[in-house]
Amino acid sequence: MKVTALPLEQLRQRTSEKWREYPDDVLPLFVAETDFPLAPGVTRALERAVQRGDTGYVASRTPLAETYAAFAQRRFGWKPDAGRMRSTADVSMGIVEVLRRVITPGERVVVNPPVYPPFYELVTEAGGVVERVPLSDTGHGWELDLAGIEHALAAGARAVLLCNPHNPTGTVHSAESLAALARIAQERGAVVVSDEIHAPLVQSGVRFTPFLAAGEGAAEVGFTVTSASKAFNLAGLKCALMIAGSDDNAAVLKGMPVEVEWRTGQFGLLAAVAAFAEESDEWLDGLLATLDENRRLLASLLAEHVPEARYRIPDAGYLAWVDLSGLGWGTNPAKRILREAKVALHFGPAFGAEGAGFVRVNFGTSPEILTEAVMRIARLRAESPAAPE
Repeated sequence: MKVTALPLEQLRQRTSEKWREYPDDVLPLFVAETDFPLAPGVTRALERAVQRGDTGYVASRTPLAETYAAFAQRRFGWKPDAGRMRSTADVSMGIVEVLRRVITPGERVVVNPPVYPPFYELVTEAGGVVERVPLSDTGHGWELDLAGIEHALAAGARAVLLCNPHNPTGTVHSAESLAALARIAQERGAVVVSDEIHAPLVQSGVRFTPFLAAGEGAAEVGFTVTSASKAFNLAGLKCALMIAGSDDNAAVLKGMPVEVEWRTGQFGLLAAVAAFAEESDEWLDGLLATLDENRRLLASLLAEHVPEARYRIPDAGYLAWVDLSGLGWGTNPAKRILREAKVALHFGPAFGAEGAGFVRVNFGTSPEILTEAVMRIARLRAESPAAPE
């Protein structure tokens, strides 16, 4: 059973960033919010909480860790230790809190651009210095530059901030690549912090390997930070999990002040428990079926109407990394598309220098909205040649 996006007139009643940043004549396909109704189990959990006024502080004992462990076992074949988890407000905050405890100010942290723009700021917030080791373009996909990462760690970088699955490319790193990364980190005395927020959105037929499950070494050097927020559209409710793979790393999490955990939102926790519960699996499978159709629809639309576009269908998520440099619209084509076609896409250069000429497209919407967005870009292409940004 597929999950169907809400109609545009209903979406425009939302007050979140996606629907308030731009005027109503702009189609918003930029920020990572989706246009689908909530999973029924999540809706019921929130309704019950409102009805009973369950709006206090997050409890010290909750079912979140155990529920997530069961979810990970069902979906990924991996059962993390619930005793090695702590919650906090969101994945970004979890990354910062972990990094603060595994690096000292001024130490370098490897990131793999093009990558989620806040990564650069999170490293700085934690006191670190960004070390860029771009993904390798194989000609048919992207993969970690393991030799480049090893060189950076050998030269003194202390940690790797991994995006798995990768945003914006939708790459699901292979088990072999992750195991090799773990070995390199272990040999160099480094730590890997893996952002796995898009993991529930890996498509059928693609094997997702949680970093902590990529071998014994991974458990020793790694932390995972994850959330239900991307798959279930819960970003505003504030709940994420920090997960350690070893007793030593679990001690790092346990050593955090209680306030780190109290930043978890009560509604966020209740919604996450409902999202990770088995009753929500059918809804998640339906969402994946819808996203599968949309990622292929986008490929078809671009091939027919914007043939200069270069787009690799992602293995996970609802974000498309599209190279529009062939249109000659400069290093940041999303600016012109917003101004003249009234379609808001994420600016490619925000993801790093490797994003020049690229845009990120959110296809977590209806086929109608996605089609109209591409057709607006196609009309701009037909009406207007290359021009300065």
